[in-house]
Amino acid sequence: MNPLIKEYQQKFVKKNVADIKPGDIVKVHQKIKEGSKERIQIYEGLVIKLHGSKNSLDGSFTVRHMSYGVGVERTFPFHLPTIVKIEKVKSIKVRRSKLYFLRSLTDKQIRRRGELKDFEVWEEKSGVEEEEKIKAEKETEAKIKEDAKLKEQEELEKKFAETRGEAKAEEIVSEPDVIVEELENKS
Repeated sequence: MNPLIKEYQQKFVKKNVADIKPGDIVKVHQKIKEGSKERIQIYEGLVIKLHGSKNSLDGSFTVRHMSYGVGVERTFPFHLPTIVKIEKVKSIKVRRSKLYFLRSLTDKQIRRRGELKDFEVWEEKSGVEEEEKIKAEKETEAKIKEDAKLKEQEELEKKFAETRGEAKAEEIVSEPDVIVEELENKS
């Protein structure tokens, strides 16, 4: 490979890459940007294949999970900048590198093959900071909304009090007329 291309690729390669293999059940935490908001979406499933090397930009892994009875596969590059962390939930002992035969099995049959192994979490250091930043932004937005609701409620109460005050003033004005009429009727 051309040394210039290698040098350019080194800018985008992550320093530490998750140690996953086919047969692992993983949770992939990925940043999703929708308009001006950012959130973290978790995609959980079984790793059915690895493609390429973990150390090159070409490397990727495919995760499969069942959604409402339909199998959904998603391929993630190892060095994708939006991947915040990868949690290894379970590890199933398999003897193949490509688990395409699982496509024909049901979810229950796949679970029967599983064995519980060690739990591991791989996180990118900047990803943790991003998560905390997103949580802090959500909290500040919630506080702003709450303050706006309280102000709106106070304004409504003031308007309600003013309308009640006008009604009381009308009652006070109308009551002397009634009292004057009663006095005139007695005399």
